[in-house]
Order: sequence, then structure tokens, then C-alpha cells
Amino acid sequence: MINSPADSTHPSTSDATHTSRTPGLAGGKVGRRNQGVPAPEPGGAAQRRPANVTGPQEEPQLRALGPHRPSITTWEAGWNVTNAIQGMFVLGLPYALVRSGYLGLLLLVLAAWICNHTGTILVACLYEEEHHGLGPISVLVRVRHSYQDIAEACCKGLRPNWAGLAGWMVNIAQVVELLMTCTLYLVVSATLLSDSLWWTAVPRSACSLASVLLLLPCLVLTDLRPVSTLSMLCSLAHGLISLLVILYCLSASRGWSLSALSLAVEPGDFLVSVGVIIFSYTSQIFLPTLEGNMEHRGQFPAMLGRTHAAACVLKTAFSLLAVLTWGRETSEVITDNLPANLRPFVNLGLVAKALLSYPLPFYSAAQILETCFLRGTVASASTQASRGPPAVPRLGLLVRGALLGTSYLLALLVPRFSLLMGLTGSVTGAAMTLILPCLFHLRLRWRRLGARERLTDVAILSLGLVCSTSGLICSLERLVEGL
Repeated sequence: MINSPADSTHPSTSDATHTSRTPGLAGGKVGRRNQGVPAPEPGGAAQRRPANVTGPQEEPQLRALGPHRPSITTWEAGWNVTNAIQGMFVLGLPYALVRSGYLGLLLLVLAAWICNHTGTILVACLYEEEHHGLGPISVLVRVRHSYQDIAEACCKGLRPNWAGLAGWMVNIAQVVELLMTCTLYLVVSATLLSDSLWWTAVPRSACSLASVLLLLPCLVLTDLRPVSTLSMLCSLAHGLISLLVILYCLSASRGWSLSALSLAVEPGDFLVSVGVIIFSYTSQIFLPTLEGNMEHRGQFPAMLGRTHAAACVLKTAFSLLAVLTWGRETSEVITDNLPANLRPFVNLGLVAKALLSYPLPFYSAAQILETCFLRGTVASASTQASRGPPAVPRLGLLVRGALLGTSYLLALLVPRFSLLMGLTGSVTGAAMTLILPCLFHLRLRWRRLGARERLTDVAILSLGLVCSTSGLICSLERLVEGL
């Protein structure tokens, strides 16, 4: 098996790792079934990097991104993934489970495995295998750095300008999904804040404006470290709130009933629920950047698997207990079912959690837009940053301000939480999470994949196409009805 980039304290030197082709050496067998997925590098002299082998392609490209690009630990990367896949969208899962019945329980588990798989193969597409010398030693070099780079590599050589067009389309899809995520956080925070202040009769639009004002510091975020810290605080708040809701559900266990779950479900509701569940596990957009910033990239697959396993257990338990407790009365946002004396405290905690969740998708969307439209300005700012603290250029502030304002306007126009979540999951969520990673993996690594890997990717790709098309139609119909 081809091993991952060697653990290093500097990302610029952690992009190549040696693998012996001799069977029996530590690191596993090498065969056609290998997917080139980064994995921790085993120790031993046979696996050591020769002195003359480095990551020559990585250093110049990292420098082009700016000298102040920091590294994050495996724990910090895990907090960011947890923030993405175990965030505010858990609040809508019990409602989706009621609409999807027992099949929804299966979907919660299956979606976790599928999203972990597609995230792993997406990051594998960032690497290419290279041979050095005449021996059986090969290295994995990180030759790509973003979702856009992978799309361009897949379309390179097909038709003139197709590579550039594919890169733009992927960037548009990423920005749309990230913008919808930011909008959802504002919708949730405004709704919960308005419910918590019910005695003051504050309109929801005013609560949305207050949330935006609290998010103004996001305009000056320059690296992932503060975002990782906010993600950690967000995950801790989420754990405490989930524990409180679970304890309340356990206290009402005498009234539990499975009558709300059934095998027969309405097709439209089921398809919308599929979009909601898929969107709750979406993190693929962040993974190339997170993996590229990790100090020990070889730990990425284990980190991704553990975060998805933990999310699967907590989401399934949380959703099932809520449905057992409230049954058909389960609301779109589960906190609406809590007693009146408990709801304001939980809602305020969730408002804080939503605001702490906002910086990660906002920062990612801002980075994509700045890279596409302000490359020269960003490079100049990076050069100036080498002489002092990093700063956001003026045009960058304008782009970020427009992004924040757009998410605010969308939050005012689309107040239905579950429908917006289902629509986003059916369109960009399915494309970025299910369709494109499998398509790119098959395109770039077809000859290295075994029959099982190919069939797995084709099956997930087909599932994504079906869910995306049908879910889009159903979500749009319900969204139009709800406006």
C-alpha cells in the first residue's frame, strides 16, 4: 500500500513519502486495489526518506499562498471537521427522521460511511505517485491543493478550455454551498434568538441584523488557527446542548413510542429528508485546505474516520431519542419541542453555537472568492504581511462584506430551515459530497483501482445523481409553497 506523506512539522516538506514495493514490508501490500489514500507512515529504515528526495512541487506553491500560512494540529483539524458535520443541522435531523421513517435510520449510518469514503478519496486525488531512481521506491507528491485543481486535472486534455471551465464550475458550486451554509446559520440564530426573546416581540429580521453585527469580526480573519479555536468552542457547546436534550428525552422515557416511524413514507418527504441527512455530513469542501494545513498529514484518514464515526453515533442517538419522545409532533427545529421554561436557555446556547459555526464556511468562501478575483491583491498583501501581522486587503474586505450581506439577505428571504437545508443538500451537497469526488477518483486513478473500488465509486455516483435530481424537484416544490 502506498503510504501517506511523512509526518512533518512543516507542510512544505511533508508531501512525499517512500513506499517499498517488496511484499511483507511494513506498510501493507501494494496492489491494484490501492487507492493512494494518505495513511500514517510506518517506521523503520526501509521507509525513511532519502536525503535527496523532497517535495519539490510543494514548496513554491505554498510560498505563493503567503508566508504566514500556519499549520494546524490533527486535533484542530478534527474540531473543524466536527464543526462541519456535527453542527446546527443536527437540529433538523429528528424532523427528517419522522419524514423518512425506519429508512432514515439506515440513511444516517450509510451517509456517514459514504461521506467518510468520498472525503478520503477526494484527498487522495491531491496526490500523484512518482518514482525516484532505479529501485522499487516510490513517493507520493501533493501536486494539487484544492477542489478546483482536482477538477482542472480531470478535464485537462479533453477539450480546449474545459479545464478552466471545470475549475470555475467547481468554485461556483463551492461558494453556493458555503453561502447556503452561512445562510442557514443566520436563519437558525435569528429564529432561536427571536423565540428566546418572545416577551419583547422582537421581529426576526431584527434578530438577523443583530447576528450579522456580531459576525463582523469574521471580515478580518486571516488564517485557520482562530477558526479552529472557534470550531472547538462550537463543538463543546454542541456537546453540552445535545447532552441536555438527551437527558430530557431520557426523563420522558415512559411515554416513548415508535409509532412515528414506519416503513411506508411519502416519496417527496423522503427525498427531501435524504437531502437533509446528506447535507448534515458535508465537509468535503473544507478537506483539501484542512489536510494541506495539517502538521501531520498522515493522520488525516484516521482523523476523518473517527469524526464521522462519532457524528454517526451522536446523530443517530439524538434523532431517535427525539422522535421517541415527541413522535409526529417533532418540529423542524427540535428545540421548539422543549418545555417553555427550558427552551430559552437552550436556544441562547444554540444561538452562540450558530454564531461560532459561521466563521468556518465564511472563511472558506472568502478564500475561494479572493483567490479567483483578487490574486494580485492577495499576493501583494501576503508580501506586506511578511513584514508584519497579516492583514486583509481593502478589496478583500469588500468581497467579505458582500458575502456577509448576501447571506443576511438570503436569511430574510428564505425563512424555512428544513426546506433550505434539503434544497442545498440536494443540489450542491450531493454534487460536492457524492458525485464529484467519485467522478474525479475514477478519472484520475482508474488504472490503479480494483473492481470493488470501481463498483463502490460508481454506486455512490449513481446514488448522488438520483438523490440530487429528485431531491431538487421536491425541495423546490415545497420551498415555493412555503414562500
